[in-house]
Amino acid sequence: MATAAPSAASRIAVVTGASSGIGAATARQLAAAGYRVVLTARRKDRIEALAEEITAAGHSATAYPLDVTDRTAVDEFASAFETVGVLVNNAGGALGADPVATGDPADWRTMYETNVIGTLNLTQALLPKLTASGDGTVVVVSSTAAHSTYEGGAGYVAAKHGAHVLAETLRLEIVGQPVRVVEIAPGMVKTEEFALTRFGGDQDRAAKVYEGVAEPLTADDVADTIAWAVTRPSHVNIDLLVVRPRAQASNTKLHREQ
Repeated sequence: MATAAPSAASRIAVVTGASSGIGAATARQLAAAGYRVVLTARRKDRIEALAEEITAAGHSATAYPLDVTDRTAVDEFASAFETVGVLVNNAGGALGADPVATGDPADWRTMYETNVIGTLNLTQALLPKLTASGDGTVVVVSSTAAHSTYEGGAGYVAAKHGAHVLAETLRLEIVGQPVRVVEIAPGMVKTEEFALTRFGGDQDRAAKVYEGVAEPLTADDVADTIAWAVTRPSHVNIDLLVVRPRAQASNTKLHREQ
């Protein structure tokens, strides 16, 4: 699969963090909805395989390896487009679950760079293209962590709160322009990598996150909400959609079966 960005066309949807989990599921659903999806992530092999899968299913997809924290690379990527219809800022993630007193500043910095600065980079670079489309949508995939805190989560909460504030402020600043700003805030989502990455590859610690929870959200569940929000009529803006599994009442209130 070629890794060059496609030439400008209508209904282009750029999805960051598309190599797995929510990003990959969102790319599949937007492609099925008729968008020409551009898959970005650092893992070239993953997004190329996904692009081939989507293309084989009769849809349109292009893979473009990209580190969202590299502004020079992001600007080069954005220069390939005249217009873009949708930007899904999904790249992010959590590292560690230490208390504030002992949290690793390097982990905090990495989370902020990816979740906030990465979102800022793509949004700034593509906002003129989204505006030029006459009907653009910026999606920020935050988290319920963006809206309430929990012990051991301060670094991730701070980063996701930053992503939330970015979306909320952008919506105020560009009101009247033909671009919607949507925030999707998922609660507990069980994907193949999120908890494993958070705990440095520790399988046991990752498994305990979901222990006893009968049905956490899946990546497809969250992708459903993203695709639904994106495909509403142009005058309808889903400012904020919080989605949790039934077993989760809040970040700290979770039903676990014995």
